[in-house]
Amino acid sequence: MRFEFATAARIVFGEGATATLPELSRTFGAHPLVVTGTSRERVASLVSSLSAESFAVSGEPTVDLVREGAQHARNAGCDVVISIGGGSAIDAGKAIAAIATNGGDPLEFLEVVGRGRAISVAPLPFIAVPTTAGTGSEVTRNAVLGSAEHGVKASLRSPLMLPRVALVDPELTYELPRAITAFTGLDALTQLIEPYVSARANPLTDGICVEGIGLAASALRRVYHNGADREARRDMALASLFGGLALANAGLGVVHGFAAPLGGSWNAPHGALCAALLPHGMAANIAALRSRAPQHPALERYAAIARLLTGRNDARADDGIAWVRALCADLNVAALRGWGITEADLPGVVEKAARASSMQANPIPLAREELLAVVTAAW
Repeated sequence: MRFEFATAARIVFGEGATATLPELSRTFGAHPLVVTGTSRERVASLVSSLSAESFAVSGEPTVDLVREGAQHARNAGCDVVISIGGGSAIDAGKAIAAIATNGGDPLEFLEVVGRGRAISVAPLPFIAVPTTAGTGSEVTRNAVLGSAEHGVKASLRSPLMLPRVALVDPELTYELPRAITAFTGLDALTQLIEPYVSARANPLTDGICVEGIGLAASALRRVYHNGADREARRDMALASLFGGLALANAGLGVVHGFAAPLGGSWNAPHGALCAALLPHGMAANIAALRSRAPQHPALERYAAIARLLTGRNDARADDGIAWVRALCADLNVAALRGWGITEADLPGVVEKAARASSMQANPIPLAREELLAVVTAAW
């Protein structure tokens, strides 16, 4: 047995934890750049406490946006980058911190569609403060960027990009709108299920996934229907953190393999795409395992997931699929067609998904016709 586990240098979790942010920032530098998302007003008082340069991210990060942000950081003489926002703001800040010190164009370093050049110079110190409960980006070593010219999302990735501090304060999620609660929460659940059945799963991520799936199963429906449920908000923030820890060290699978090309070509939230795909990706994997690898340990893992989700000791793998389908219906998850994707687009999406880095950790390789069946069912 051999595995590696890497994460943020320091994780601070708890209600009110953001009170320590100004002091934490000063330990890394005197001239911070604060990267914020679309809901800047929710964190205005926190941002103002930092007396910093600011850079706003209006949507999911792109190669062009990172070019602009890195130049802004250099021109302003910033020596630390702080992201306060959802996954888009955190990924943008992570990439800006890396490109600001390494120079060059982001495409030189991007996987799949870029040159994949290694990040060789330590990025500016980076602090991640999530305001949603879903992406887990505060503890990952990559930043997902959209490339308009390639019509795909791909990662800028390096162990050097792990945040110096992940500051997770559930209070920042208290006012999340219902739709964002649903999308980000289902992304968190996906990022616990996929690493648990991944070809790169290991004993350390297994324990994290089991705990996280249980938390999300109990809390997500509750917090969707009652955003004021503070215990459920806390549990979803923890589940999101656990998902980030798991995916960074065990990989993902078919759902995220599709989310990359879909998110790169259509203006749809990442979590919404994962939510639309999750039950169909689970079903395809279970069918393929039963057909071609009936002794594969991932089959029992899918049964274990079903027991965690349903709370029933007699649950089987198919019961987990049914539970996720019901949850998606309860949370009003739209099919892929709701985001402007047409049926004619699907074969091209399959070709891009087959080459996505996330697909490489799927528990069993899926044929093109199986991939087409997944995305068609989600459409």
